[in-house]
Amino acid sequence: MSQTPPKAPVPPVYSHLPQWAFGHTVKEADELCALILDGKKTATSAALYHFEDEPAPEEGDRAVILDGTGRPRCVIEFTEVEVAPFNEVDAKFAHDEGEGDLSLAYWRKTHEAFFTREGYFAPDMLLLCQYFRVLERLEFRRVAK
Repeated sequence: MSQTPPKAPVPPVYSHLPQWAFGHTVKEADELCALILDGKKTATSAALYHFEDEPAPEEGDRAVILDGTGRPRCVIEFTEVEVAPFNEVDAKFAHDEGEGDLSLAYWRKTHEAFFTREGYFAPDMLLLCQYFRVLERLEFRRVAK
């Protein structure tokens, strides 16, 4: 799903931030968003080649995370960003991505499949490994006027 062209309504203080969802499908976006909101997912990775035409996130950057329906669910802040080859990602990072059984073997298997679906995978491909924290959950309620 990644970048979502139309901006969803968010509090004005966050309206300037990029908005995107994790994953390629509605189901993946919902599952990954839930892991973030539950505090289980505190890291993510992306192929470095995705940032050839746009700036890569840096420590301190923020983003609005959307669920599978495009609804803003939280604001994250990147706390650490580094480049690493796929085959050098360690067990701690795999655990902090929060998916599956949290093992490095699971991470490698699912991420190889993910990058292959994107059209390119190599064991030594460069990844942008990003740690983040949730700054604010975005829970919207209808306000009576």
